Amino acid sequence: MAILQPSDIVDIGIEKEKKRRDFYAIAAERFSDDPELAALFGRLRDWEEGHVRRFEKIRETVAGGDYAESYPGEIGEYMKAVVDDDLYRNLTPESFAASVRTPAEALDKGIGFEKDAILFFGALARFLDEKSGKVGDELIAEEQMHMVQLFAMKKKLV
Repeated sequence: MAILQPSDIVDIGIEKEKKRRDFYAIAAERFSDDPELAALFGRLRDWEEGHVRRFEKIRETVAGGDYAESYPGEIGEYMKAVVDDDLYRNLTPESFAASVRTPAEALDKGIGFEKDAILFFGALARFLDEKSGKVGDELIAEEQMHMVQLFAMKKKLV
């Protein structure tokens, strides 16, 4: 079993950010008849695009690592558990239309994405140098802010 290298994990992070960005773009379009909701999803789309760019900068500086494991394959299994989830499978406009019918469902899905991002960034931290780790901490804080905004919008809907 190959051990995931920090660069591999950052690549996974980039792909997850792109999926979240795409989800928010679809949601903004889908709920364009509600200006406040569409604006929130549009802002989230733009923030996620910014995260993609920040991850790409981290990717330029991250090298391989030699990490101690308690048992062979520990790091790979842990990161697979963190990154291998159903949230991102088949995220297309068609699947969105089939699975997200209401603003509340879109907000719930967005909240799930933000929770996933926080968990992922927390797991990633142990593989980054101090400078990149600080960027990861900033991304966690931003994802927490996104989650609060999604919760606030959901509260308005209820």
